[in-house]
Amino acid sequence: MSLEGKNIIVTGAASGIGAETARQLKRLGAKVIGMDRNEVSENVDQFVAVDLSDPLSIGDAVAALPEGIDALCNIAGVPPTAGVVPVMKVNVLGLQALTGAVLDKMNNGGSIVNVTSLAGAGWPAATEQILKFQEAADFDNVESICDQLGVDDQRSYFFSKEVVIAWTMQNCWTWRDRGIRMNCVSPGAVETPIHADFLKSLGEKAEKNRRLMDRNATPKDIAPVIAFLCSDSSGWIRGTNIPCDGGMLSHVQCEMHGLI
Repeated sequence: MSLEGKNIIVTGAASGIGAETARQLKRLGAKVIGMDRNEVSENVDQFVAVDLSDPLSIGDAVAALPEGIDALCNIAGVPPTAGVVPVMKVNVLGLQALTGAVLDKMNNGGSIVNVTSLAGAGWPAATEQILKFQEAADFDNVESICDQLGVDDQRSYFFSKEVVIAWTMQNCWTWRDRGIRMNCVSPGAVETPIHADFLKSLGEKAEKNRRLMDRNATPKDIAPVIAFLCSDSSGWIRGTNIPCDGGMLSHVQCEMHGLI
């Protein structure tokens, strides 16, 4: 697989999955534009600072981007310990605002890849909450909307990923006339700098999952799937959520439906 000649944006490029994705994209020949709050100097051809919780920062960042973007990897995110407002702003509203603005600079045939999570697997049971959030929430009222929907700090990360998975599916054909596709990748537990925050938030559930798995993932397990979705080889994959979790989703679904 080659990404030679492709201009690819990677958010969250300073660490974790974002940093490893940038490294692998460079190895495959892409020109990588790293976006993050923290400066990125490795495995990127250009760095653009952005705070995804701030729409003004997003606007300034997009203005600094070149034309001719071939793929956008929305990897940046904050853990549940950050609290409901930062989580929903960065993981949902900022991701969506950046995507909408980058579309004007994206080539036809481009790809958008959203990194979601196994934590969002419960989206079918949350459709009413998701639709109400989509209808009403913005950067200014997100706290009050989450209060109305009963989304607190503990629920916020799960809900943020549910919203993004649903949004990805809803937009499977939105840019079909331009050949632009959007998909998402849902990792399970990944050894990154924010992994400890997830353990703190999930507690007993995280420990149970750890006992089921042979190991946690590393960013090197996730980045190749993201790279594939940026490539021309994935051109007929649209609106799809690809689990990359060592089999955990299959286990959960088998339990849910009485298969094991």
